[in-house]
Amino acid sequence: MRLEDVGDDARHGNVARLHDETVSRHGDALAVEMHGRTLTHAEVGAAAARFAGGLRDLGLEPGDALLLYLPNCPQYLLASLGAFRAGVVVSPVNPQYRVRELSYQLDDADARAVVTPPALRETVTEALAETGREPVVVTVGGGTEAVDGGSGVPEGDVSFEAVAGEPVLIERDDDDVALLPYTSGTTGRPKGVELTHRNLRAQTFTYLTGALDDLPDEEVRSLIWLPLYHITGFIHTAWQPLIRGGALYLRSPANWDPDAAMELIEEAGITHFVGVTAMYVDLVNADTFGERDLRSLVQAAEGGAKMSVAVQREFEAVAGVEMAEGYGLTETSGATHSQQGSTYGPRRGTVGQPLRTTDCKLVDDDGEEVAVGEAGELLVRGPQVMRGYHDMPEATAAAFTETGYFRTGDVARRDPENYYEIVDRKKHVIVSAGYNVYPSEVEELLHEHDAVADAAVVGVPHERRNEVPIAYVVPRPGVEPGADVTAEDLKRYCLDAIAAYKHPRRVIFLDDLPRTASGKVQKFKLEGRDDAAAGDSGGI
Repeated sequence: MRLEDVGDDARHGNVARLHDETVSRHGDALAVEMHGRTLTHAEVGAAAARFAGGLRDLGLEPGDALLLYLPNCPQYLLASLGAFRAGVVVSPVNPQYRVRELSYQLDDADARAVVTPPALRETVTEALAETGREPVVVTVGGGTEAVDGGSGVPEGDVSFEAVAGEPVLIERDDDDVALLPYTSGTTGRPKGVELTHRNLRAQTFTYLTGALDDLPDEEVRSLIWLPLYHITGFIHTAWQPLIRGGALYLRSPANWDPDAAMELIEEAGITHFVGVTAMYVDLVNADTFGERDLRSLVQAAEGGAKMSVAVQREFEAVAGVEMAEGYGLTETSGATHSQQGSTYGPRRGTVGQPLRTTDCKLVDDDGEEVAVGEAGELLVRGPQVMRGYHDMPEATAAAFTETGYFRTGDVARRDPENYYEIVDRKKHVIVSAGYNVYPSEVEELLHEHDAVADAAVVGVPHERRNEVPIAYVVPRPGVEPGADVTAEDLKRYCLDAIAAYKHPRRVIFLDDLPRTASGKVQKFKLEGRDDAAAGDSGGI
């Protein structure tokens, strides 16, 4: 489906109308495949419409929030599209989150319903007890790979299959919130990012207009190994190809396997793959790399961290496709820049040119634009930029300039042909295998430990994951490192409380932390204290 195929009714209001257009053109075509189980676009549309009616029957009203605490599975897509149709706000939750993290999002989003598999139900139970909330719990039974559900629904829960009422589509305004992902800032509590129906439609139209390739719609086959809770995984690997009329091949990030990925690319004729740097490192280092035919790929894209030029060249030489890097944020509902579709094609070391809907500029600390070739903070403006932070008016005001530009906090430079290179981050975000690790969250947790007086977390280079977090800890008076508390004790403490990818791979004890006169930790001095790469915990 191209932009000119979209009817007037689907150009405004509820973004779910876009898939109705898809069904009208590609209803019998494959929409979703996961380990042999399949759904057509017509089946996806019908199931989502029933789910929307079921949400209404359960008492959810337009504007209510539904948490998707799910790994990658077809039900994730059906629930998302169904919630959009019902006017219900989808708030994705990382399935690696523990009670502490889930409880916060339950409370802050004021969730009326939670969709989860049996494997995560205990965590939900503990979070509900901690918050005192009583949302409807919808259980995806029979395993996370099931399309038609199954047994295993706890007493008191509603099975996913039972959320099935009279098909419905509730009209929404363009500026009503459709998606509420959460992103932790470098300071303070996590922020809910209000992405509207207009925001999602703008990203979709960019994809439909750019077309990205000359493939017929039904020959678009997107391999999804990125997590659907992540904005890139949901928007760019799932939602955009789905609306176009393509097929989504779903796999679990927890079971990332480079050999299996290359086998699937060859056997299914995958045309589109978006991965993070760690995935491409694994692919080129796999024993079967070079043995599998990857020439069906029309697009191989990367985002989340700067790609190694050496890895990029090796992958391109074997796969026969130019790799395209991109740039975007949760707050921009995905990409604002991409090498794909840039005027002069991909340019290594850059994130390409701004997308057609994106107005951007680079400014110095005084807000003045910098010259070509000079570094400055990247500001972006466009219809894909969030409405604001949920219930955080001060944070929202601080995030935008007076003229409506969003302050990304990232430092970039551009060349004379308007290609952008991301060179630094004002926010000390650690990007580990495509996951964002926010030091302040880990530091806050460490400060709660009885043996810790002070803590600072920084990222160090890692060959496979790009960066990993390490912690510098000052013990409390009277606490002897190695005797009263060990590095392994603190690592395990973090692992028990937060998602595994966030935990510090090393803990280094210091007598004190270097600080400025105003008390701010001088992290650049810490980074030089010990920059040896940490060990790998596996997965992605």
